[in-house]
Amino acid sequence: MNTLFSVNNVTCGYKSGFRIQGISFGVEEGSFVGVVGRNGSGKTTLFRAISGDLKLLSGNILLQGESIISMSLRERARKIAIVSQFIEMSNITAEEYVLMGRVPYRDKFQFMDKKEDVEIAHHYMNMTGIYHLRNSRMSELSGGEQQMVAIASALSQQPILLLLDEPTSHLDITHQIRFMNLVEKLNQELKLSVIMIIHDLNMAAEYCSSIVMMKNGQVITQGSPEEVLTYQNIEAVYDTVVVVGKNPVSGKSVVFPVSQSNINEVSR
Repeated sequence: MNTLFSVNNVTCGYKSGFRIQGISFGVEEGSFVGVVGRNGSGKTTLFRAISGDLKLLSGNILLQGESIISMSLRERARKIAIVSQFIEMSNITAEEYVLMGRVPYRDKFQFMDKKEDVEIAHHYMNMTGIYHLRNSRMSELSGGEQQMVAIASALSQQPILLLLDEPTSHLDITHQIRFMNLVEKLNQELKLSVIMIIHDLNMAAEYCSSIVMMKNGQVITQGSPEEVLTYQNIEAVYDTVVVVGKNPVSGKSVVFPVSQSNINEVSR
């Protein structure tokens, strides 16, 4: 496989003093990469660097061998699409929101959507199962529906890389699974490369092809879910006791929490 995207010895941060330092990892074409770590580990800072919102102090980030910093905003938006955990609330319809994904393809002084743009938007609204909501206001939709609209808009950009910032953190398990199944389908059938910041280690184990684990602004380890999500790594990064087993259906890793009362019982 070919490397589509690479983060090379990146250091960046804020005036408050927090930095991520010496971050390096690659994303192969068609892979699904999960970024995990406890709160404050640097995941969001890394995401902002990857999306081009945070200036790098050192290192570089390459997409298809080209620095994302050297790309115009238009070119970057055609290649990288972003879905965050918080969707901007507005009074526009779901269809209008999805069509915003076609903005990078608009001609100069084009104010109306072309037939092609509408067809592309409708295609991805059907794919994400929200076409029937096209005339609904974004403010009227549930959190799960809003996330599906957001990903339909991102797909309408026809990107080669999809960035997801904890998109399931505020969803119930029904919408979490539906969202993750959709991303898996996009990854497998469209060969869309994905980087997702994700808190749920079991979701990461079940869906991701590789995982980057962070702590204190640095990458602690990276590799397949089986290699990364060991109880030793999890206890070292999250400072909590867990047991790691296997999902009896998929064979993927499963992380089991252990309550303090049971730890005390075993220690006696």
